[in-house]
Amino acid sequence: MDLKNILRLYVVLDLDVLGRRSPLDTTRSLLRGGVSALQLRAKGRSIRAQAEIIRALLPFAREAGVPLIINDHLELALALRADGVHLGVDDLPVALARRCFPEAIIGYSPAGIHDLPSAAAADYLGVGPIYPTGTKLDAGPPIGLGGLRAMLEATHLPIVAIGGIGAAVAAEVIAAGASGVAVCGAVLNATDPGQAAADLARSLPTGAFSWH
Repeated sequence: MDLKNILRLYVVLDLDVLGRRSPLDTTRSLLRGGVSALQLRAKGRSIRAQAEIIRALLPFAREAGVPLIINDHLELALALRADGVHLGVDDLPVALARRCFPEAIIGYSPAGIHDLPSAAAADYLGVGPIYPTGTKLDAGPPIGLGGLRAMLEATHLPIVAIGGIGAAVAAEVIAAGASGVAVCGAVLNATDPGQAAADLARSLPTGAFSWH
């Protein structure tokens, strides 16, 4: 897989944001909209329930050539042969995850520049929130483009910027140096998530990605 292209338009399929809507129908719509990666975030769902959802989503993601990345749960990603896992500071250390699943796409959300040594074995970083967001209530204060640039200067890893990003600001985030944008509410709260994803994809500049 070409990681540079995978990170371009990364959608977090958060089941809390999705509410009663079908994860499968939404995924089909997003794939038609041209997303480049999907992360399943299912906080509060049982491991069994998450496994059932992953089993349902994987064939469609595979057919579209879009990686499915699992939030937090390496054991699910490994057992079901998903494409990767995204970890945070309270999850399994990245180095151990890499040892268990060497071929996985592994993302990490660092607590700040001081936490970058924990990310040495990751493939990419999720950094934010860039702008204020109501989607993830524990996201912390926004770091802005200045915070994004500081993180880019401190690491060689590609960065996916997240937090309050929509079509109106996606291009400026890429111009600041991010390799891609991660979105959740901007597409999941839309009447047509696939169309919202397509609009976002069109707002991203072509050939302007940073690769450190």
